[in-house]
Amino acid sequence: MKKPGESITELFGSNVFNDIVMRSRLPKDVYKSLKKTIEGNEPLDSASANVIANAMKDWAVEKGAAHFCHWFQPMTGSTAEKHDSFISPTPQGNTIMEFSGKELSQGEPDASSFPSGGLRATFEARGYTAWDCTSPVFIKEDGNNTTLYIPSAFCSYIGHALDKKTPLLRSMDALNKQATRVLKALGNTTSKRVTATLGPEQEYFLIERSFYKNRLDLVLTGRTLFGAPSPRGQEMDDHYFGPLHERVASFMHELNLELWKLGVSAKTQHNEVSPSQYELAPVFATVNVATDHNQLVMETLKKVALRHDFVCLLHEKPFVGVNGSGKHTNWSMVTDDGINLLEPGQTPHEDMVFLVMLCAVIKAVDKYSKLLRASVANSGNEHRLGANEAPPAIVSVFLGDQLSDIFDQLAVGGAKSSKQGGELKLGVSTLPPLPKDCTDRNRTSPFAFTGNRFEFRMVGSTQSTSGPMFVLNTIVAEVLCKIADELEKARNVKAAAQKILQDIATKHRKIIFNGDNYTDEWVEDAERRGLPNIRSTVTSLETIMDKDNVAIFKKHGVLTEAELHARTEILLEAYSMSINIEAMTMLNISKRQILPACIEYSSSLGDAVCSVSNAGVDAGTQKDMLKDVCNLITTMKKNISQLEKAATKAGKIADAIKQARLYRDQIIPAMEVLREVADKLETVVDAELWPIPTYAEMLFLK
Repeated sequence: MKKPGESITELFGSNVFNDIVMRSRLPKDVYKSLKKTIEGNEPLDSASANVIANAMKDWAVEKGAAHFCHWFQPMTGSTAEKHDSFISPTPQGNTIMEFSGKELSQGEPDASSFPSGGLRATFEARGYTAWDCTSPVFIKEDGNNTTLYIPSAFCSYIGHALDKKTPLLRSMDALNKQATRVLKALGNTTSKRVTATLGPEQEYFLIERSFYKNRLDLVLTGRTLFGAPSPRGQEMDDHYFGPLHERVASFMHELNLELWKLGVSAKTQHNEVSPSQYELAPVFATVNVATDHNQLVMETLKKVALRHDFVCLLHEKPFVGVNGSGKHTNWSMVTDDGINLLEPGQTPHEDMVFLVMLCAVIKAVDKYSKLLRASVANSGNEHRLGANEAPPAIVSVFLGDQLSDIFDQLAVGGAKSSKQGGELKLGVSTLPPLPKDCTDRNRTSPFAFTGNRFEFRMVGSTQSTSGPMFVLNTIVAEVLCKIADELEKARNVKAAAQKILQDIATKHRKIIFNGDNYTDEWVEDAERRGLPNIRSTVTSLETIMDKDNVAIFKKHGVLTEAELHARTEILLEAYSMSINIEAMTMLNISKRQILPACIEYSSSLGDAVCSVSNAGVDAGTQKDMLKDVCNLITTMKKNISQLEKAATKAGKIADAIKQARLYRDQIIPAMEVLREVADKLETVVDAELWPIPTYAEMLFLK
C-alpha cells in the first residue's frame, strides 16, 4: 500500500530496477554497457553482469527481499518462477548475501514438466532461463514474502524455445530489421531502431468470493457450465461507464497502487457492458514490456480481488447471455527518435512513410488472416468471437472515412487529398466547440485503425498477448521485407513506392470493411470477397502449419518448423484438455449436486400430491408439476449417460487433431444438451433446494 505522505509519483516504479535506479547504483561504464545491450548493440560481458547483479541484490535486500527468481512464461500461457535465496554459507559457519552475474543471466528450471509439444521427452529435464534485460527487473510482494523477479526467456537443452517470450523477442528483432530497411530506403537517416508498441485493455468480472466457492465450475474451469438466465441482464445498458460500486472502487484503488509500484502504467478503469464486468487499460509500452506487464495485471487482479472478498474471473465467457471479456490490443510501431510510424498527421496523403507502413499492415493482415485468426484461437474465445458482443471470426480491417478515401485514391494512381474532421458545435453557449475527428470509430471491427495505431480486438481475455503479437510482428516484417527489396533496387524510389502502394490498394481492398461486422449481410459479403470465416478453434489451429506460415517464421528466425509444430500440438492439446475438464466438472456437478436436489424436490412434490389427494382435494396442479420435473430428471439422467460415453471415447484417442475434433463435434454438443435441461430445472425447482448460486445472485449481489 501507499505509505503516509508518499505521492503517486514517488510510488510509481518504486519496486522496479528501472533506468533511474540503474543510473544511481551502477558505475557509469557498466550502465552504458547495459544500455548498449538493451538497445541490441552488443552482448553483456561477465564482469559487467557481476556488478549489475550485486547492485540488484543490494537494492532488493534493502527492500526486504531474501530471494530472487527467474520469471518466465512457459507455453501454458501463464507464468512460472523458482525462488532461490541470496544466502551463501561461509567456512566460519555463518552466511553472507551473494548474487552473481551468472545467477542473474542464467537459471536452470526443470524443462520436463512444462508443455513442449514433443520438443522434449519426459525424461529430458534440463532447461535454461536467460535474463531478458529489455524488460525491467522488479520486486514483488506476496504476503510477507518479498522476491526479486528477473524477466526471462526459457529454452530447452538444445536451444528450442519453450516459452512465449522468446518468439516475441525474435519477432521484434525481425520487425526492427525490416522496418529500418524501409525507412532508410525512403530517406530516413536518423532513426536507428523501430520497436513495436502495445497497450492491452484487460476486461474482467468480479463476483463475491462466497458465490465462487460454491460453484465448482468456476473454481475448476473459470466459467459457469450451468445457469439459467437472470431475469435482468445487460439490456438496460446501465452498467457501462456507470458509477463505481464503493467496494469495487476500493478494489480498483488498491489494484492501481500495486500495479504502479511495479511500473505498470494503469491509466483507465470503468464499468464494462455486462453486470459485474470491468476494464483496466494501461499506457503504451514496448510490446515485450507490455506483455510482461499484462501478465502482472492478470496476477494482481486475482490477488487484490481476494483481499476485498471478490474473485476475479478472466475467462472469455464466464456467463452465458451477457457479454464476455476480451483484450483489445493496441499496436503500433515507433522509432528510437520518437516517430510513431502509424501517426497520420494532418495531411496523411502526403506522408510516404505513413502510407507505406499503413499499407504494409493491411497487406499483412489480408495475406495472413488465417494465421492471425489462429493466434487468438482457444476454447474460451470460441464462445465469444462472432457472438454480437465481440468481433466476428472474419478478419477485416476498419480504416474509417479519411484513410479509406486515401486508400481508394492510391488504387487509381496516387493520393491527392485528405478529408478533414472540422469542428462539432453542441448548440449550448456554455459548452465549448469540440474538434471533430476525421473519422468515426467502429467497435465491431476485429482489426481497426484508431487514430495512430491498430486495435486488434479478437484477443481473448485470458490470453498472453505474446502469441498474437509475435504473429502480427512477423507478418508485418515479411511484407516490409518485400517492400524494402523493391525500394532498395529502385532507381526512382518515389515512383517505386507509389507503384507498391497502388498494387497493395488494388489487390487488398477486399479486407477493408467499415460497416457493421455483426450483420448477416456482412457474412455474405465477406464470403463473396473470399475472406475466410473460421468459427471453430480446431479448424483455425489446423491452419497454423500451412507452408507459407512455416516459411515466414523460419525466414525471419522467429520459430523453426519444429517449434511451430510444437505450439500447434500444445494448443490442440490445451483445447481438448479444457473441454475434458469442463465435461468432467459438468458430470460431477450434475450427478452430485443438481440431480440429488431435483430428486429431493420431486419427492416433496410427490408428498404434496399424496397429502392433497388424501385431503380429498384435486391435486392436478401438483401432479402436473411432478410430471414435468420427473420428465426433466429422466432427460437429464439420459444426457449424463451420453456425455459420459462420449468423454470416455474421446479420452482413448491419442492423435491430437482427431481428439480435438471429437471434443468439438461430440463432447461440446453433449454438454450443451445436458446444460439445457439442467437450466430448465433451475427455473422450476424450489430456490431453497437449488444447490449452486444463480446468475442473478452472482451478477447483481455485492
